[in-house]
Amino acid sequence: MRRLFPILLITIALQSCNEYQKVLKNDDVKAKYDMAEKFYAEGDFKRANRLYEQIAPKYVGKPQGERVMFFLSNSYFERGDYNMAGYQFERFVKSYPKSDKVVEASFLGAKSFYELSPEYSLDQSDTDKALLKLQNFINTYPDSEFFAEANNMAKELTVKKERKSFEIVKQYNKLGEFNLDMLKSAVTASDNFVSDNPGSVYREDAMFIKMDALTHMAMNSFESLKEERLNEAKAAYLALKKKYPESKYDKKATNLLEKIDKELQRFQDQGVESK
Repeated sequence: MRRLFPILLITIALQSCNEYQKVLKNDDVKAKYDMAEKFYAEGDFKRANRLYEQIAPKYVGKPQGERVMFFLSNSYFERGDYNMAGYQFERFVKSYPKSDKVVEASFLGAKSFYELSPEYSLDQSDTDKALLKLQNFINTYPDSEFFAEANNMAKELTVKKERKSFEIVKQYNKLGEFNLDMLKSAVTASDNFVSDNPGSVYREDAMFIKMDALTHMAMNSFESLKEERLNEAKAAYLALKKKYPESKYDKKATNLLEKIDKELQRFQDQGVESK
């Protein structure tokens, strides 16, 4: 029996495959519908999807049309074909606006675009689309059972976009080690980032980078520009401490401040001597 069992399983699988191919190739819409339902219920979304694709046009305007179109859309989603899933869920919502599945379809459509969002370092056009879809869902269905998940996904994508912008700030500051103009760009990029993303998790980091960039800029400036830039760096330190009294950069910021104050004291001493 132990030897026969694997053979029996293989035989059943082959019969199922042969039956599927037979139904797939014939014109019996009802047979395709029944088999698609069977595969869908079993979680075989690949084969269910192929059958639903074939019969969906046949059920337009019929009572089963709504069910077929939703299962077709969801089978794309379950297969990981998020481009087609997003498209089909949007079609479903437009075709069946009064369906009791419209909220779920709207959510899964938005989630499909979320799944297409790439790594933060890549172009974020798809992330922008996903955020728009998720925000529309959140605004339209604030009492939905999917609201919390949609909100979390929107926050995750927002942080992803913020990270991309923040990495640019970091890169400017890093390149500023060899190029003064890059330090200026780091300061400008930091200001823009903080202004555009007031609630960002990277706000503290950007504010410290501004201080760091201004300090190094001041230390490497011509003498005629140094005092003014030192005061700008100190102002950046005070802004950081005001916003984040217990900043994670406290030690680094304090070390930079000591250098700033030492140089400012030199200017003060020179002013006294000149009098």
